Amino acid sequence: MRKPVSDTVIVRRPAKPSNWLAAVAAARAWLFLIVLVLGFEIWAEVSFGASFIGNVFNLRSIAVFTVAPLLLAIGQTFVIISGGIDLSVGFTMGLAAIVLSHAVNAATPVLGTGGGLIAGILAAVLAAMVPGVVNGLLIARLRVPPFIGTLGMFGVARGVAFLLAGGTTVPVSNAALNYIGNGTLAGVPVIVLLTLAALLLLHYLLSQTRFGQYTYAIGGNRAAAVRAGINVRRVTVLLYVLSAVCAGVGGILYTGRFSAGAAQAGEPLLLDSIAAVVIGGASLFGGSGTIVGTLIGALIVAVIQYGLVFINVEPFWQFVAVGVVIIISVLVDQSQRRLGGGRVDE
Repeated sequence: MRKPVSDTVIVRRPAKPSNWLAAVAAARAWLFLIVLVLGFEIWAEVSFGASFIGNVFNLRSIAVFTVAPLLLAIGQTFVIISGGIDLSVGFTMGLAAIVLSHAVNAATPVLGTGGGLIAGILAAVLAAMVPGVVNGLLIARLRVPPFIGTLGMFGVARGVAFLLAGGTTVPVSNAALNYIGNGTLAGVPVIVLLTLAALLLLHYLLSQTRFGQYTYAIGGNRAAAVRAGINVRRVTVLLYVLSAVCAGVGGILYTGRFSAGAAQAGEPLLLDSIAAVVIGGASLFGGSGTIVGTLIGALIVAVIQYGLVFINVEPFWQFVAVGVVIIISVLVDQSQRRLGGGRVDE
């Protein structure tokens, strides 16, 4: 006589990763940075008999080199955590740099050095906010995919920036702006100190405030965030405005450093900003990431680029190296999600 078939359904849960594997995956950015620095240090000692990491000039150069892509990446972190992406930050930075240069040149003879600088900064930030607001409205109100909406704004900001610049760079002469870009305080470049201040402020915003919690909630599950009473549209607009303002600050510091605004100032930094966020542990699926991780990611990118120049490798290999690191980081993130039972789109 056949036994009755049980109605019980056995569900196999995905195996949980071992503690050490999860710890390695979580700390992958720190471990990679350490290995990278040690690799360049050994190469420098063997090939040149000099220290890579023990050289103050190298450390200062890497720190300054990190400033612009890190500022773009900080704003990009919020957007990516929310499940979006901002492809317009490079030319938003260039637009802010051009507007700053024109505004400072026009205001300094009237308002003086300090007044001209303040007027220029306000004009640059306001100019940067425009692409951010448009991006946010397109994505939040009109439901345009973030990739398409920000790609369109990439082209608009690019064209406007070049039109305002007349197709060339715009020199600017202001002692206060020059000090911000090239001065030092206690031996530390001012632009590095300002970037650290912005980093700490936005780290607090993301990790300790309700706005930061909303950002994670939207990226984790947008529908659940709506049901929880979060005004997803408003937060989305604010996220893209924040990203644009960070790019605008990057344009301000760039102009101070080189005493000229350039429409293409941030064009090569778009990939670096996304790379820093992804390498730092943020997921392109949304819902995870930290400002500290982005800092480590930006340092990794800067060390790769500066280190390859330091050991006399052709600069074109920088793009190859950064691209490989991005791919590896995404693969690690997908593997971590699979081991943790998270959804990975096929």
